[in-house]
Amino acid sequence: MIVSAVLFCVGLYMIVTKQNAIQVLIGIELMLNAAILNLVAFGRYDRFANGGQMFALFAIVLAAATTAVALAIILNVYKKYKTIDPGQIDQLKD
Repeated sequence: MIVSAVLFCVGLYMIVTKQNAIQVLIGIELMLNAAILNLVAFGRYDRFANGGQMFALFAIVLAAATTAVALAIILNVYKKYKTIDPGQIDQLKD
């Protein structure tokens, strides 16, 4: 559980300090992996239903789909604005 807390804090630090959209996405993924690690760790106490492992598997599938959509959005923003710095993109309306 300490490992997941460290992973979550590193992910939060990356989200707060980075100016690159891909690095922010990596921070979000680290935070999600910390939550998945907690699900598996606490699933140890549910020996019969395996609820933690089932939720973790579901969360992994959702994380993969979310990452694919986020990378597609980042690529489209880069095509339009030639930057992936979220602070420099001031209008999304066209």
